[in-house]
Amino acid sequence: MLLLPMNLSAPQRQTLAWLVIALVLGGLLWALAPVMTPFLIAAVLAYALHPVVERLVYRRVPRALAVGLTVGSVLLGVAVLLLLVVPILSRELPLLREQIPMLARRLNDWAAPWLAHTGIKLQLDVAGIQNLVRNALSGNLEEWLGTVLSSLRIGGSVVLAVVGNVVLVPVVLFYLLQDWPSVVTQAGRLVPPRYRAQVEDFLGECDELLGQYLRGQLMVMLSLAGYYILGLSLAGFELALPVGLLTGLLIVIPYLGYGLGLLLALLAALLQFSGSYGLIAVAIVYGAGQVLESFVLTPRLVGERVGLSPVAVIFALLAFGHLLGFVGVLIALPLAALTAVAWRRARATYLESELYRG
Repeated sequence: MLLLPMNLSAPQRQTLAWLVIALVLGGLLWALAPVMTPFLIAAVLAYALHPVVERLVYRRVPRALAVGLTVGSVLLGVAVLLLLVVPILSRELPLLREQIPMLARRLNDWAAPWLAHTGIKLQLDVAGIQNLVRNALSGNLEEWLGTVLSSLRIGGSVVLAVVGNVVLVPVVLFYLLQDWPSVVTQAGRLVPPRYRAQVEDFLGECDELLGQYLRGQLMVMLSLAGYYILGLSLAGFELALPVGLLTGLLIVIPYLGYGLGLLLALLAALLQFSGSYGLIAVAIVYGAGQVLESFVLTPRLVGERVGLSPVAVIFALLAFGHLLGFVGVLIALPLAALTAVAWRRARATYLESELYRG
């Protein structure tokens, strides 16, 4: 039982009690962040996927089967994504090892005379770059895999933890989706009855906000993945499918995701095309893609009514990621939605109060 100052009024004691509870829960979350990572990953996925399960159940699919189909589809999607990434690495790393020194030599031949005219004497150490690339990218994917496997004796506990999390997440996700209605009901019963209507209204608005954002972002990701695959295919890129798909999926990270996708496309262009055609094609495809995302897809599919601007999303990801690591990244968007709704309501209350009017 919390010991609170007796000279406070009842509402003040209640507010202070809730603040203390929030601080204790936040401290526990910070302390147990490494242990809670697989459970929070499963909880975030369960929140995002439970509408799919509910729709299948509504169509008279047994709940266990609906959950199994949903979790199986997610695992299949992750497997397909890995099957797209691994061939890129196994194929492009040897080419990258050969091309980077040549590109550095070309850059040095082009930039050194131009900089000399401006009074700046700068020469790239092409031999040093070649040795660095050879050491960093020596061998192929199979040799890298052998090195990793041979090092399991050193970091066995870390490997076991990673494998355990990989196995644990689908298991926890399955049971959360299976018991989702019961979990929501039990959580709602923890709220005092006199506050239950207000809390349900607040959380309902947060759920609607976050649901709109996630659904809109998913549609934007799929639309842009299709666009980049088509655009790069028409430009003649051999890696149009994996690069375009990864670019579309990375869009979920505002600005940073677009930059990583652009970097992948530029590397693919440098490795496949000898002239400037590849760079021009990437500039056209990705420039038009940025216009399409900013002025067409995001306004229509996500909408300004959601209230989670890209800057707010970036700040939430960085701030909570800095405080709680990967766990913070997982809970950044839900907490950002809660903050946005709370700010809206606090602002509306203030504008209607006597303090503002006068």
